[in-house]
Amino acid sequence: MISLGLILFSSFLCHVAIAGRTCPKPEEQPFATVVPLKSFYDPGEEIVFSCKPGYVSRGGMRRFICPLSGTWPLNTLKCLPRVCPFAGILENGAVRYTTFEYPNMISFTCNPGFYLNGTNSVKCTQEGKWSQKLPVCAPVTCTPPPVPKFGRLKVYKPSSGNNSIYGDTAGFECWPNHAMFGNDTITCTVHGNWTELPECREVKCPFPSRPENGFVNYPAKRILYYKDKATYGCHDTYVLDGPEEVECSKLGNWSAQPSCKASCKLSVKKATVLYKGERVKLQEQFKNGMLHGEKVSFFCKNKEKKCSYTEETQCIDGTIEIPPCFKEHSSLAFWKTDASDVKPC
Repeated sequence: MISLGLILFSSFLCHVAIAGRTCPKPEEQPFATVVPLKSFYDPGEEIVFSCKPGYVSRGGMRRFICPLSGTWPLNTLKCLPRVCPFAGILENGAVRYTTFEYPNMISFTCNPGFYLNGTNSVKCTQEGKWSQKLPVCAPVTCTPPPVPKFGRLKVYKPSSGNNSIYGDTAGFECWPNHAMFGNDTITCTVHGNWTELPECREVKCPFPSRPENGFVNYPAKRILYYKDKATYGCHDTYVLDGPEEVECSKLGNWSAQPSCKASCKLSVKKATVLYKGERVKLQEQFKNGMLHGEKVSFFCKNKEKKCSYTEETQCIDGTIEIPPCFKEHSSLAFWKTDASDVKPC
């Protein structure tokens, strides 16, 4: 029979062994808290892990009791951040983000011609919701375009009711007798305003002067304005140097100043020449003289090589220079060979 003293001694030894096996402070779990949190725990004490706000548990135990061994069981609890709804697409804009998890933020920008209607950034909250309503990219609009003084709209098609959106254009024209200075087309910009408006100014031109040996016709008006026209012509044997029709320009002068150039009298009586690529008789083709600007090529002899070549000349306002190499033969010198009949060099 076991004595009472033996029983008491055994109980004492067991108590001493158990008392020496306390559990240590539990290891920290990412994004989790433990209650109660102490430096050590007696066997039988309970602790409870819970995820911090913004995080949710995925697997693993949450309650643990300090065992007699003094060693906590393996804790496989994982606290993962809450995920907000997908927000990676912004029509006509862009979303900048790393993840959609708590507590990250995402930011928004719009493409040129659009503006951000709403906040430029939101945060994923503890509840897994966005801190604010997601924005949208709305098109930049311009009010109806202004019209220049002394001008009117020529082309305008608004894209948004009476307003225009970025990139829309409007074209103008000026009243009669007025010239446009600046671009005739304006554009709705990314800032919601129009590019610089052109200016319409009244433009007058002086009466055109009559060319020597010629004439000029223009409208029978007291004043000649922008876009009015005048026509020029020359007397017989004179050629118009310049356009037949000129116009009053936006600078208040005429687009050109034509003149009349005299024809050339030829000192050569007889010769075969090249005219527009063909051989012609000078005395027949230009019996009334050569008009200003016309060109011919005379045949010349190379006596050393016994061959022929050509040199070109031109009638310039009544003057023409005959090439020095050309030799005109008398009609009596029938035995001499004309340069045009000699083989080319």
